[in-house]
Amino acid sequence: MVAIRCSFRAGLRRGLLALGLLGLACAAQADTSLRIGYQKSSTLLVLLKEQGTLERDLAAQGITVSWHEFSSGLPLLESLNVGNVDLSADVADTVPVFAQAAGAKLTYFARETPSPQAQAILVPEGSPLQTLADLKGKRIAVTKAAGSHYLLIAALQKAGLTFADIQPAYLTPADGRAALENGKVDAWVTWEPFVASAQRQQHVRILASGEGLASYQRYYLAAT
Repeated sequence: MVAIRCSFRAGLRRGLLALGLLGLACAAQADTSLRIGYQKSSTLLVLLKEQGTLERDLAAQGITVSWHEFSSGLPLLESLNVGNVDLSADVADTVPVFAQAAGAKLTYFARETPSPQAQAILVPEGSPLQTLADLKGKRIAVTKAAGSHYLLIAALQKAGLTFADIQPAYLTPADGRAALENGKVDAWVTWEPFVASAQRQQHVRILASGEGLASYQRYYLAAT
């Protein structure tokens, strides 16, 4: 097992180092490809993908790179666990816990700095909901096992509520957005880039971010 301990705090340079080392580990195992699973929210890897940095760096070592996009973190880690991808891009702190509880053998090799404001509870601009306590009895869209799932739990706890006090609707980010836009749910809990996109295009309002509720730390993993 190759242990890579690096932080993404220094940005793309350290990210490239971590991924390059992992690519070498794959090559050492007689593999000539590196299959990377990522999400729309995987900002650092999306930049690397757009710039072609990894392809250029690893081609000299005879390693090809392929990219595989997932709608959320849990399906990504499930794919990693069964060997369909070699590397998982950033997934929120709670996601690996759910995967490991289900028996997945995963190894953490890097993490990003916490970004609590990169996830939020959104409501329509004209919604009467003004406080977390107002969520009682409401239908709320959230992606199961995602970091936003934990944010919702923490927000309810702060308001003196539990999951039994709301009507959760477990939806992917795309379906959650559509449900909020069509009035099928009263609130939607999600993460970037979906937060910024909804603010610009749907004129939603942030009821609460993760600040003071959930640190939203993101991890990079490989199969053990």
